[in-house]
Amino acid sequence: MAADDSTQQQQRHYYLLSELQTLVKGLPSSFQQRLSYNTLSDLALALIDGTVYEIVQGLLDIQHLTEKNLYNQRQKLHCEHQALKQDLARKHKDALQSCKSHNLVLLETNQHAELEVLEVRVQQEQKMMDKKIVAEMDQKVIDQQNTLEKAGVPGFYVTTNPQELTVQMNLLELILKLQQKETQLGMF
Repeated sequence: MAADDSTQQQQRHYYLLSELQTLVKGLPSSFQQRLSYNTLSDLALALIDGTVYEIVQGLLDIQHLTEKNLYNQRQKLHCEHQALKQDLARKHKDALQSCKSHNLVLLETNQHAELEVLEVRVQQEQKMMDKKIVAEMDQKVIDQQNTLEKAGVPGFYVTTNPQELTVQMNLLELILKLQQKETQLGMF
């Protein structure tokens, strides 16, 4: 029985390795060279029981929720800014209508200054929000790298090196494509 399990695992390993080798051919040649036979073989071993598929799917779900949440936060800020601009425009229009002609130049100067202050505030708040979004997404990448490294997925470790990140993204793409194929075939 144990020999049966071992044979099945070995067959599954060869199947996964063969599929990975086929999928790698779809990647740019510069990345094909970075994914050695040993790396693909180790990845195939890590994928045998399907746990890595579940981990990757969980990480993807978390990432999508995070992205949606951050997008909603940015949209909310944008709507708040639009409301502030509309309120200011309304206030300015009302003031212009009730303004005496001899105060018009002063009022317009003050209104222009108020509008500039609001524009600066809006730009600063948007910039802060964008920095927060980038920082949160960077942290999410680190969390994903950590999780996959701890799960024993080859090629994953914490890095900010753009080339290594691209390799990791390609590895994830391979895992997701293989998972999709196996799901369609009813293997998982």
